[in-house]
Amino acid sequence: MKDEKLEVLLTAEQIDAKVKELAAEISKDYKGKKPLIIAILKGAVIFMSDLIRQLEMPVEIDFMAISSYGADTASSGVVRILKDLDQSIKDKDVLIVEDIVDTGLTLSYLIENLSSRQPRSLKVVTLLDKPERRKVEFKPDYCGFTIPDCFVIGYGLDFDEHYRHLCDLCILDA
Repeated sequence: MKDEKLEVLLTAEQIDAKVKELAAEISKDYKGKKPLIIAILKGAVIFMSDLIRQLEMPVEIDFMAISSYGADTASSGVVRILKDLDQSIKDKDVLIVEDIVDTGLTLSYLIENLSSRQPRSLKVVTLLDKPERRKVEFKPDYCGFTIPDCFVIGYGLDFDEHYRHLCDLCILDA
């Protein structure tokens, strides 16, 4: 890992401010409800943790693990569920928390899969969006930052299980 160069794309302070902004919007939209927050493992865990601490209503949480990257810097396009939910989402207000929307393939697959389980509502919040990379039409309901087509790490995002611990979001130039 010593040969990679890291360039800060978003500072911890910028991320914190955006998480608070997203939480305020979500709190307003879900007022009087108790949404089920589903974090997509592993990258979204830190974002979800920071987000739910800023929400102004009670929530339930669950987790899914989905893979389309492996040990590469580009999505393979093949989506696999590695860990499914521990509970039913039928008649629940569900908010999927994702770290990054890239090609849209993973979330399109996930939305279709979860919609078949009959939630009352189903929305997506993503910290990062890379619309340049879309292979299918997809627009998150809540979006933190739109970023250029680069590979980012930090704040829970990794490259081959490295760099998740970084507080800033950085561009990896391997």
